[in-house]
Amino acid sequence: MDRTERFYKIDQLLSGRQAVPFAVLQEKLEVSRATIKRDLEYMRSRLNAPIVWDREARGYRFKGAAGPGDKYELPGLWFSATEIHALLTMQHLLANLGRGGLLGGQVEALQARLKGLLGSAENPVEEVERRVRIIGAAARPMPLEQFSAVGSALLRRKRLMLDYFARGRGETALRQVSPQRLVYYRDNWYLDAWCHLRQGLRSFAVDAIRHAEMLDLPAQDVAEAELDAELGSGYGIFSGRQVQWASLRFSPARARWVAPEAWHPKQKAAFDEQGRYCLEIPYSDDRELLMDILRHGRDVEVLAPPELRRRVAEELAAAAKAYALKS
Repeated sequence: MDRTERFYKIDQLLSGRQAVPFAVLQEKLEVSRATIKRDLEYMRSRLNAPIVWDREARGYRFKGAAGPGDKYELPGLWFSATEIHALLTMQHLLANLGRGGLLGGQVEALQARLKGLLGSAENPVEEVERRVRIIGAAARPMPLEQFSAVGSALLRRKRLMLDYFARGRGETALRQVSPQRLVYYRDNWYLDAWCHLRQGLRSFAVDAIRHAEMLDLPAQDVAEAELDAELGSGYGIFSGRQVQWASLRFSPARARWVAPEAWHPKQKAAFDEQGRYCLEIPYSDDRELLMDILRHGRDVEVLAPPELRRRVAEELAAAAKAYALKS
């Protein structure tokens, strides 16, 4: 019986009766007294198990729920993919906060709790950290000062004056916006907001905000259904209600990679008789879709619409020209 199995056995024994004598624990677990004591202490300190020694009943029992935020729950024998990703991501984010700031001691307490969770399987936390690595894809540096201003205005329902750098045009402009929600997408943060200049919903990359100032003006609220219809119906981060459908066909070799991927919640997909993977996805702005198509090179063909097919052909021709060998 390994350590995690003993935790479950101890939990079962203490849940099934009022108090469990030490001799019963030793009989059921078949380990030494020292090992049982270490297991009990680990469950108390690292898993927040409310185990107490009942002097009158001369046995161990559960006292009841732990303190707020300290829910007792036994881990699985190993984490699921989402669990290990969430735990290690949280640990990484907390480490970046440092020891100062408003959270202070709470950060250290959270870090200790995360270490307890990560090390509560049969492996110590140091081994988990050494053996599992999470690599961000194209994450851009985040200006913490601007992120804080955006978050404050968002929750206090105030307008923001943004000094915003639009990468597509290479220009900086002032925008007064009513923040609606923050979106974490492909390792970067975006602000969905009502732009009072354009009189419409826009998505702003938070890392492209050069300066953000909260105004003493109430934010204009937009219904969540309208946000989703305007900003969630297209492809990726780009918005627009005018949606059209792209039809893509991947080679059999690339299909083995692409078929399990989710490109869009409303995508349609099927294999043809030659083993090629045919994918249909909605989009309103082709910029991000174009990049995702181009990364598959000759293993994907745009079947429709003609405008998207032309755009991809032009990009490939320009790339081929840039790489042409000079005589």
